[in-house]
Amino acid sequence: MFVDLRSSSKDPVFLDPPCGIRFFLIKKRKQLACPSLLPSPRPPRSVLGCSGGISCSPGPVRRGGASLKLLLAERKTGMGNKSFDLSCSLRKEEDNLSPFVRKLFKEWDDRKARGLFHHDISSCETKVLPGEHNFVATLIEGRDQKKRPTQFGMNQVLQPFDSAKFNFTKVSPEEVIFTFEEAQNDSVKYFDNVPHAVAASPTAILINVSPIGYCHVLLIPRIQDCLPQRVDKESFLLAMYVASEAKNPFFRVGYNSLGGFATINHLHFQAYYLKVQYPVEKAPTEKLTTLGNGVSIIQLVQYPVSGFVFEGGACLEDLSDVVSKVCIFLQENNKPFNALISESGKRVFLLPQCYAEKQALGTASQEFLDMRINPAVWELSGHLVLKRRKDYDEASEATMCRFLVEASLSESEFQELKSCILEFLSSAAPEE
Repeated sequence: MFVDLRSSSKDPVFLDPPCGIRFFLIKKRKQLACPSLLPSPRPPRSVLGCSGGISCSPGPVRRGGASLKLLLAERKTGMGNKSFDLSCSLRKEEDNLSPFVRKLFKEWDDRKARGLFHHDISSCETKVLPGEHNFVATLIEGRDQKKRPTQFGMNQVLQPFDSAKFNFTKVSPEEVIFTFEEAQNDSVKYFDNVPHAVAASPTAILINVSPIGYCHVLLIPRIQDCLPQRVDKESFLLAMYVASEAKNPFFRVGYNSLGGFATINHLHFQAYYLKVQYPVEKAPTEKLTTLGNGVSIIQLVQYPVSGFVFEGGACLEDLSDVVSKVCIFLQENNKPFNALISESGKRVFLLPQCYAEKQALGTASQEFLDMRINPAVWELSGHLVLKRRKDYDEASEATMCRFLVEASLSESEFQELKSCILEFLSSAAPEE
């Protein structure tokens, strides 16, 4: 894919970063009125030149995929290094960072310097718990009281978008790092060989104002379309390409369904950088089957959360297609889940859960309710955010394992779901 990074500013800045990628940066970003926070998306190539309800035939399909346009703001700032890898030391790694991640880090640091976050993540205490899994615990006191509240019921995975409630078109313009939309020429290269369906969707990357890790951001596919929090094939593929373009195993992309502790019903993924292997990434696994397109379906073993791992396939699209189908199957059957895109898009962990249901039924342990841990994708993967000093000081692998087991499906529930998923995939006709 190609990216045209242009500004409406009369005074663009031209840089020549590594790999021959050209960036046009906005020196001073103009305030954008909400809800039209982002530039209006350009019509897709298939309807360029059309007006009204006239149907036009598709334009020529470009080899190597369609084009994107990326807008961002340029500022400079430094980074601290006070805690366990929650503030990244670029000086040690800058030669190994992809241009995408380097630019993302720079822009995130700029928003930190402007004081846009609810807390300074670099000053938050973090430790690795001793034991078999090496869970990571971070103390962010009062985070649940500062972050944007959940404004919907947790009993339904699929719920309609409600414009009266908070959504990402209502954020401050300063929270926007990038916006992507289709460009009109091939003059600037960025993502290569991305399908046109991905490029045609205007997308935004925002800061997460309540971060749990360095460079914690939100990926909002087709932000102005105001899509509810539900996976579709194109949005998941976009998330996979972001993970792939990062080219860094410590920059992961995650997804929380409704009922899986997503807090905003506006389609979004999350991502951040943590220079440690997640416990779920090193958990033992057992292969279940390999599909016709080469994608292997694997299950976790000897890990407190029951779940699936997907890997392989001839290309990224093969892997993404299988995972998105399973996500759609789960959400249509009202099964909450979380997904972790790992190893730059080479592996995807899919973790069904039932903790919100236990909370609603009154069967969740009071011990963990008092701790106020929300088992979203990062927690289920092994990075647990604690809100009370007492819980952090007393945290142990045994306690975290008991919590994750409570959030996970029981063995019988998981076996039943596994059978349903394998049957679904075996009966699903492969797409041409």
